[in-house]
Formats: sequence, C-alpha cells, structure tokens
Amino acid sequence: MKPWIESELVRKFTASLNFDRKLYREDILGSIVHVKMLARQGLILPQEAEAIIRELGKIRDEIESGEFKWREEYEDVHLNIEATLMERIGDVGAKLHTGRSRNDQIALDMRLYIKRVTGQICESITRVQEAILDLAESHLDVVMPGYTHLQRAQPVLFSHHIMAYFWMLERDKGRFSDALKRADECPLGAGALAGSTLPLDPEYVSRELGFSRSFHNSMDAVSDRDFILEFLSACSILMVHLSRLSEELILWSTREFGFIELADPFTTGSSMMPQKRNADVAELIRAKSGRVFGHLIALLTVLKGLPLAYNRDLQEDKEGLFDAVETVLACLEVLEPMLRSIKVRAERMRSEAEGGFLMATDLAEYLVTKGMPFRRAHEVVREITSYCREKGKELRDLSLEELRSFSELFGQDVLERFSAEASVKARNAPGCTSPEQVKAQILEAREMLSKGGKT
Repeated sequence: MKPWIESELVRKFTASLNFDRKLYREDILGSIVHVKMLARQGLILPQEAEAIIRELGKIRDEIESGEFKWREEYEDVHLNIEATLMERIGDVGAKLHTGRSRNDQIALDMRLYIKRVTGQICESITRVQEAILDLAESHLDVVMPGYTHLQRAQPVLFSHHIMAYFWMLERDKGRFSDALKRADECPLGAGALAGSTLPLDPEYVSRELGFSRSFHNSMDAVSDRDFILEFLSACSILMVHLSRLSEELILWSTREFGFIELADPFTTGSSMMPQKRNADVAELIRAKSGRVFGHLIALLTVLKGLPLAYNRDLQEDKEGLFDAVETVLACLEVLEPMLRSIKVRAERMRSEAEGGFLMATDLAEYLVTKGMPFRRAHEVVREITSYCREKGKELRDLSLEELRSFSELFGQDVLERFSAEASVKARNAPGCTSPEQVKAQILEAREMLSKGGKT
C-alpha cells in the first residue's frame, strides 16, 4: 500500500471532527477565557487578546449561521477553529494555544458540555413531572387494582400509582444534580499532563467559566472521564424509570387491561391488521433504554485498562455521550404530551379493583383490630379465599354467617370493608393511597417544583 494511502486511512480513522464539532460553543468559550487569562498574566498583549476574542466571536457566529467551512484535513473541532483563527489574524492567532494542550482543552469542553445538558435534561424531567401531577390531580379518586408480581394485590388510587413515577423522576434529578458536583471542576491549566512552566492562573479561568473549583491534580484532570460515567449512569437510571412507565402504559392500553386509551398520534396501525392501535411511542422509549445502557457499558470498558495520563482511547467518550443525551431528551420530549393525552377508563379500573380477592388483606387486618394475631388472621383469610374459589364467589358475595363460620370475631361492620373505595380510604397513613394522603402528596410535589427543589 502506498504511503499516502496509508496516511489518508489513518487520518480518517483517527479524525473526530464529524462528532466533536458539537462542542464548538464550549471550545470557543474556553478559548476566550484562556486568552483573557494570558493577557492578565502578561503572556500576550491586551490588544492581541482583543483581536483573538473578536475573531473567535466571528467564528462562533459563522458556525451557528452555517457559514463556517469545516475542513476534514484538520481532524477535530479544536484544530479547525485554531487554524481558521491563524489564517485570519496570523501569528497573533498562533498565541491562542499558549500554555494549553488539546488534552486539557477537550477535558474542559466535555465538562462544560455536561454542565449545559444537565440543565436541559432536568428541565425536561420537570415538564414530565408536571404532566404526571396534572394527570394524578384530574383523576384523584379513580380506584384501580395495584399489582405485585403482575398479579392483582390490593386496591390503590390511580393517582397514587402514577405519582410513584413523580418521585422516581425527582430522585433522577437529584442524581444529575449530584453528578454535576463532580463535573464542576475546571481542568484548564493541566496541560498535556504536568501543567506548564508559564505563569498561568487556573483559578481565574475556573471562576470565569463558572466552575466551583480548579483541578487538584493535573494528571487526573486530563485522564479521567468518571464525571461522564456518572452522568451516563444518571441517564441510564432515568431511562429505567421511563421504560417502566412506558411498559405500564403499554399494558394498560391493551384490551386485556383496558385501563387507558392512548391518543392517536402516539399509536400506529398495522400494515396488515387494520384494527390495530399499537403503543409504538411507548415501545420505542422502552427500547431506547438499552441504547443508553450500552453507552455507559462502552465507556466503562474504554476506561478500565488505561494507564495515566491521556490516551487516544478517550476519543471514544463522545459519540456515546452525545447519543445518550439526544436519546434521553427525545424520550422526555415525547413522553410529556403522551401523558397529557391519556384517556383514563375509570369505570373499567374500578370494576377490576373490586374482584379477585383484593380486599383479603383488609379482612385480615380487620381481624387484627378485633385482637387476633396477624399470622392467625392471615391463615383464616386464606381459608376464606379458598372457600370462595370452591364456591365461585367473590369476598363481597359472602354473608355474615359464612364469614362467622371461619371466625366469631367477624361483626356486621366487616361488610363495610368489601369495596375498593373503602379499602383505599382506610389506608390513611402518610405516603399511602387514601385520597387525603394523595392530595397531600400532590400538594407537596407542586410546592417542590415551584421552589425548584426539595421542600
């Protein structure tokens, strides 16, 4: 193979421009602050700094307007911007890279990017939470079967069920916020790995870029991507919750459940079966969780065997991160209107909450209030449900005489327990499923969102 062919192959293989150009905002911002610092430290003249900053601003505007010409011969976003700068203002532009390496430059860009998109994701999560709150509040008293092991277990309020996802999402925001604390460290000034002999001022750069602190160790600053791992972990856990919610929407919208109806824009038909209304949007959210998980696993694998300090392997931290961010934001964006479009079939939910021995635990707890130990009460009610199965009856079909044949502790008041509404109303401890407690839960959640954090 001819040397020039080999060179072209290597250039294409190692180039990152097609994806890292996404970081142009962060790259230019970091360069502007770096130049200001160089002027403050007397490493370049003030008028030189002004010329560089002015031209960087023009380049940024051209990129955003689509006028900037990206050139593949410059392998990444950094070289494209710097080469253009030098072509326009000559040797003055060549002073931009004073005291800086692409190693600390890209580490900075990635941290700035994480800081930016974390805010976008948390805002999108909040919009989904607001949709959940509205859905819960508008169907506050709707009773439905609650499940364990996908088996009907006890009656709950639909509003209580859907609010469970509000709190999952609130913890997701907490994870992103917590991960941001580790990303909030400025690496600029670390150089290639050992810093610089020049009198740089990393603390100034850190403050100007809005970081809470500068790096502690130059080798660590340029070589680790644990802040991206933590961010991807938060993305993955968020996608677990979105996938679980999507799975329930898929199940509930089937004829077998019939609890909800998804609006037409969020369903698709079949190319063969004209009657179908498939929950394709929810199914895609469920599937895209695996895509995000994969990016986390990929980066863990990239990092696990790297010696200090920088290695080119770290170029592989970007495409998965960018795709994870786009995937998460797309899922959140489509989930909010889908939740707002849901038609809740309240009567169907209620009818399904009445049968299937869902009040069995209530019956056992009734006996406990009459003085029977719970284990014995559990045994008695198990015998009652077996009797009902043999006779083809529901609990509500039993007469007082039939109940007293199992225990003399049953009184007339037990017959009031055999409704789903009575069951949920009786569960009135904080955080439980009674209407009173769910109202309090929704109020607390709304106050939390209005304050932008925990109450």
